[in-house]
Amino acid sequence: MLESRDSTAFRTLSDVVLALAAEREVEPVLQRLVHAARELAGARYAALGVPDGEGAFARFITSGMSDELIAAMGPLPRTHGLLGAMLESPVPYRTPDIHRHERFRGWWPRAHPDMRSFLGVPIVSRGGILGALYLTDKEKGGAFTDADEGLIVLLAAHAAIAIENARLHERSRELSILEERNRLARELHDSVTQQLFAVTLAAESASQLLARGEAAAGTELERVQALARGAMDELRSVVFELRPVALEAEGLASALRKHVEVLRRVSGTQIDLRIAAPPLLAAPAAGQVFRIAQEALQNALRHAEAARIQVVLEDRGGTLVLVVADDGRGFDPAAPDVRGRRLGLTSMEERAADLGGRLVVDARPGGGTTVRLEVPA
Repeated sequence: MLESRDSTAFRTLSDVVLALAAEREVEPVLQRLVHAARELAGARYAALGVPDGEGAFARFITSGMSDELIAAMGPLPRTHGLLGAMLESPVPYRTPDIHRHERFRGWWPRAHPDMRSFLGVPIVSRGGILGALYLTDKEKGGAFTDADEGLIVLLAAHAAIAIENARLHERSRELSILEERNRLARELHDSVTQQLFAVTLAAESASQLLARGEAAAGTELERVQALARGAMDELRSVVFELRPVALEAEGLASALRKHVEVLRRVSGTQIDLRIAAPPLLAAPAAGQVFRIAQEALQNALRHAEAARIQVVLEDRGGTLVLVVADDGRGFDPAAPDVRGRRLGLTSMEERAADLGGRLVVDARPGGGTTVRLEVPA
């Protein structure tokens, strides 16, 4: 029986470690950890707390409690009592009766279930204590054992690595978002601001011609109108990038079709679009594919000076394939300064990696550019 339990625990631990290695977001990592801890230790309740450094928890994830119970208990607990004690030392602590601990102060709020047996294990990294795993009420009665503690200590070691990796990935994503916003700010400055400056100059010229009663004033006013319309189209294009259509409601194919239509009107460039029944993606994944398409199209329009762009979105044997190809001036992907030329290559590659896909950029000076994304459906 013991060998059977050890085998089951090993499989559970192995499964959760593999799952954690594939997870990129902090919140799902924490939820997987707390569920795994409860299962491994045979506890009725489990929780994982990550302190905010100001006497409270930034995150407090539970397992074994219903949504109704969680709602009845109200706000997140603070890092006091035994919860706080687990954040002050890297040493695990367990007891058959939590009521006997010197820092036990009773239950608050009143909706909190009564608990007895307790196992607390800090999650420790090289930088200090990241949080703690809390397990209470050993199923089938009794107290938590040495074997339970050993499993949770091992899980906590993997948890520290997983949390650090997820945090690093989120910071990387934040930097990518910042880079994208900076690029859009440059687009606003480089294009819209210059066009509005031209509108101002043309308006001043028309005003002077009108004051002199010259017939050329009418022509100049028409130029003002044309420049203003161009600036408005350019601004709509940038705003469209900032607020893409609702992918969840309309789907990736519809969003891409609308985006290409806008770019055709704004740029006057020939953009051919072919969509062949691409597989359905969840909204977050569809959003990543859409952003890659946006970036590739903007590169073709802004930097490649392309006369024609071809866009393909299709399903090839259960794999979503996106291709954006242009006949522009191209570039050398191996050039040392290519990452600093506002092409967003790093951002596109990171998005592709998030999707578990592959991004290939095929380009050469004078030979156009082809961006190809493949994503498992």
